[in-house]
Amino acid sequence: MPRWRDGAEHAELERMAELAGEASADAAVAAAADLEAALAVPPDLTAAAFFDVDNTMMMGASIFHFARGLASRKYFTTADLAGFAWRQLRFRLGGKENPDSVRASREQALGFVAGRSVQELVDLGEEIYDELMAAKIWSGTRALAQMHQDAGQRVWLVTATPVELASIIARRLGLTGALGTVAESKDGVYTGRLVGDLLHGKAKAHAVRALAAKEGLDLRRCTAYSDSINDVPMLSTAGTAVAVNPDPGLRELARRRGWEIRDFRTGRKAARIGVPTVLGAGALAGAVAAGLAYRRRSS
Repeated sequence: MPRWRDGAEHAELERMAELAGEASADAAVAAAADLEAALAVPPDLTAAAFFDVDNTMMMGASIFHFARGLASRKYFTTADLAGFAWRQLRFRLGGKENPDSVRASREQALGFVAGRSVQELVDLGEEIYDELMAAKIWSGTRALAQMHQDAGQRVWLVTATPVELASIIARRLGLTGALGTVAESKDGVYTGRLVGDLLHGKAKAHAVRALAAKEGLDLRRCTAYSDSINDVPMLSTAGTAVAVNPDPGLRELARRRGWEIRDFRTGRKAARIGVPTVLGAGALAGAVAAGLAYRRRSS
């Protein structure tokens, strides 16, 4: 038969039990840490992935989503937005950009940012990402990026969109970083000039090679992703090229070269009708209409 313990003995037993419980908890935490360390994937320092943004990582053009957000805040007129949309529409319908359209887009962008605070536009980019961009991320492309991260590889966005906006997108997606078009600034204010040129076409390939040299990457072990025939120079720098939601020109070239094709545009016959053209035209027209309606309501 158990005997009744006095108060001091009982308190001592409770203290011993408490200490045993703490030791068990500490042991459990230590075991979990050991398991996590054992399962951690070591970084793969010589392989990486490079993703275009517009129509590859994100539905539509990131800079146009940004422009829509700025127009709704009355940062520029509906006529400005319509002109920008028309240049984008001509690009999508034509399947390629010409030097005149690239120059016009650059001049319009620089004219807008000149004299404005870098921090102001970064803060606006954060807001507009939440409002208009987050829901536009292709889940399939995001999963491809995560696949590389799970393998211990770094992932960069490579885009003609301003580097500040590209960096916001990369950070929100948990990626390594972004390469984008750089606008010159002095004392935190944009000057209206570019540092270098638009990160477009061959310039993307040059930027990827420079990054690889800086980071010690073996481009033969890297992978590049894009939707556009304009990005063939970048795609060709990597050992593996993947066409994502490809335009007709890139789809044809990918088939000839044996590149993998990933198309996340469900319910559409992309190869036959050229979805980027149709989707781009509809999105831009809808955005302009929304801007016009907003201006009418606000006037």
